Amino acid sequence: MSTATVLQRQIHHRTNTPPASLEGSELVGFYERSYTTAQPADAERYARWRALGAVAKADHVVALCARAGIAPASTLDVGCGDGALLAELHRKGFGGRLRGVEIASAAVAIARERTAIEAVALFDGATLPFADGAHDLGVLSHVLEHVVAPEALLAEVARACRAVVVEVPLEANLSAGRAPKRRGAAAVGHLRRLDRRATRLIVERAGLAVAGELTDALSLNVQRFFAQTRRERALAGAKWAARAGLHRASPSLARRLFTVHYACLCIPRRDG
Repeated sequence: MSTATVLQRQIHHRTNTPPASLEGSELVGFYERSYTTAQPADAERYARWRALGAVAKADHVVALCARAGIAPASTLDVGCGDGALLAELHRKGFGGRLRGVEIASAAVAIARERTAIEAVALFDGATLPFADGAHDLGVLSHVLEHVVAPEALLAEVARACRAVVVEVPLEANLSAGRAPKRRGAAAVGHLRRLDRRATRLIVERAGLAVAGELTDALSLNVQRFFAQTRRERALAGAKWAARAGLHRASPSLARRLFTVHYACLCIPRRDG
């Protein structure tokens, strides 16, 4: 069973309304429900899923900053969810003072329980409660595909942070273009299918330049996470091997065929 299918079931038993049709408080409510479940076992499982995803996301942040010689004394995770990424950055000894903002109060409550995070604030989705350049590093990890105006949000994060790491799934490909995949992506709040060019255009329109980038075809542990039987684990392993091999041989072809994660370090343009 795919990740999208599992998460789709989690959300759809509470609401059948696609996020693209929601506005204001309804949109916040959609994401509130995505962090709550009546079943403790489900809550624990999704917490483990978010923690597993945070490992690669943190690796990407650290790698991009290392290439650029950035060692932040303060890091702000915008759309921090339950704080899993910030907790992983702390585990790696990276990021300095760690703060987060999030639109879902249910996620804020979970994140505030993590002692590694200095502060977590509820966010209105548009305006950050920080002065210009208040943080050395901002992070927008798997956020821009969820928002109506990604350029405006990225520009606002860049106002409050001296550099920004953006990560998105590149879903403008043959595999993700199939109807079940599109429905699954919509069910978890994806408003757009991005490719590398579209993501870099968002960066440009936000007044920033890409100072470094990387792509990731996802780890074996991620591919196997929802596999329950021996057959499912074998199929997941074969899928991982095929995708990882193609991604190493031809990243551009891989991006056209299946979803990979794309991360880039964004800094102010010199002409800006």
